Amino acid sequence: MRKISSSPVALFILVLISPLSSVTALLQLPISPSNQAEKLIRELNLFPKETINIVDDRSFSNGPKIVEKAFKFPHLIDADGVSLQDLGHHAGYYQIQHSHAAKMFYFFFESRNSKDDPVVVWLTGGPGCSSEMALFYENGPFSIANNLSLVWKEYGWDKVSNILFVDQPIGTGFSYSTNRHDIRHNEKDISNDLYDFLQAFFKEHTELAKNDFYITGESYAGHYIPAFAARVHQGNKAKEGIHVNLKGFAIGNGLTDPGIQYAAYADYALDVGIITQSAHDRINKILPLCKSAIKLCGTDGTISCMAAYLVCNTIFNSILARVGDMNYYDIRKKCEGSLCYDFSKLEKFLNQKSVRDVLGVGDIDFVSCSPTVYDALLMDWMRNLEVGIPTLLEDGVKLLVYAGEYDLICNWLGNSRWVHAMEWSGQKEFVASSEVTFEVDGSEAGLLKSHGPLSFLKVHDAGHMVPMDQPKAALEMLKRWMQGSLSESTSSVNSENLVSSISDEICVEAPFAGHGRCSSDRWMKGDAALIFYR
Repeated sequence: MRKISSSPVALFILVLISPLSSVTALLQLPISPSNQAEKLIRELNLFPKETINIVDDRSFSNGPKIVEKAFKFPHLIDADGVSLQDLGHHAGYYQIQHSHAAKMFYFFFESRNSKDDPVVVWLTGGPGCSSEMALFYENGPFSIANNLSLVWKEYGWDKVSNILFVDQPIGTGFSYSTNRHDIRHNEKDISNDLYDFLQAFFKEHTELAKNDFYITGESYAGHYIPAFAARVHQGNKAKEGIHVNLKGFAIGNGLTDPGIQYAAYADYALDVGIITQSAHDRINKILPLCKSAIKLCGTDGTISCMAAYLVCNTIFNSILARVGDMNYYDIRKKCEGSLCYDFSKLEKFLNQKSVRDVLGVGDIDFVSCSPTVYDALLMDWMRNLEVGIPTLLEDGVKLLVYAGEYDLICNWLGNSRWVHAMEWSGQKEFVASSEVTFEVDGSEAGLLKSHGPLSFLKVHDAGHMVPMDQPKAALEMLKRWMQGSLSESTSSVNSENLVSSISDEICVEAPFAGHGRCSSDRWMKGDAALIFYR
């Protein structure tokens, strides 16, 4: 048995006996991480029948390595008379080569524009939520109508790319295994599975291997995406299998560097006026312990990671305790009871027999979000995935970090801070570069900062799910970024006016009198000198 060092144990004990954490902060914790996962799932009005797709029936392990079929969804409006070949929609499974018995499910939609368009992979976060959430509610070709028919989206990302929506980690969505050893606990195993999937995909679709390739996603995919990009880059350098023409990766409202992002929670909440200065200062008293736990998690990776998860999440939960029914994915909105979004049509649609027959998933359950996958990654949660990004930037692989301005849980401020703090050869130039407006149809849709392969975009009038809240701007963002013209049709911003004007812009009415003002002067002090670029 591996010996656990004394310092993480001491830290964990300190978390449990600390008067601050036990009396004030830990009271805000859910009963267990499992209950927290269940709560997150119910807030989306999702009720998966199973907690994970680990299938006991051994007959499932004897299937073919690839089961892919062209398909046409039933009840697809305006699709009559369109052939399967012309539609260019595919779904199926690839057997994951280096797993025990895992098969990864995916949707693949050929570009509505040209088969020569880039190949884009989308990864939804959670951790443990199916990418079909994005397919039907954010940037896929369709949305689900109330009568469960499908309607074409005007701004689906298949308009400019050949796009894949992948159910991962294993056990999520329609992906499954017959062996519990395929449940993943870290980014190394997750990225290896994704690399195996990608190799299988390009082996079957050799005509697409020459196309530019991009990795995208949001939320906990802020962990998945850098690890996957690094794995693809590693495979290319080592000449493993089929060369993947990796050009870039994009993280939307992601969790990438927890040490920096958790420290931004109270600052963001104060800046938009949803907590008081005194509440901000009280909540931040836990920060030193949080940072120490995260630091140890990066080196020890066992009990210290659980300590970091517990203590650092008291920061977020303490804010939630003060804002009532505010939707932490979009602070402009309210949750109704336990319901923050209603994604129930996703399960209703995909559980229809006619749909399941078309997709060829047989008796495999659709697990919209898996609490088991969530729990399995608790030791991964507080790890810093920024560390592998500089190597990719130095080798010319592009990174776009974008964030809707009204998201609390993976807010733009924390994302901006880690992007600015990242050490690479172009850091000074990136920090010193001018901020410009990101314009769509002549209107300001966001604020952009970029240098070389690195770009950061703060998206206006959007919460956690940018493609859902601002579909046209999101499509323009993807298209221009892949074309290398993200700053097209933009105008320079007077950086001297940024702090006050932008802080005023995103203020929301506070739930208490006298605290609706957005504080911005603190960004000009000390280490925050890097942070006021928005």
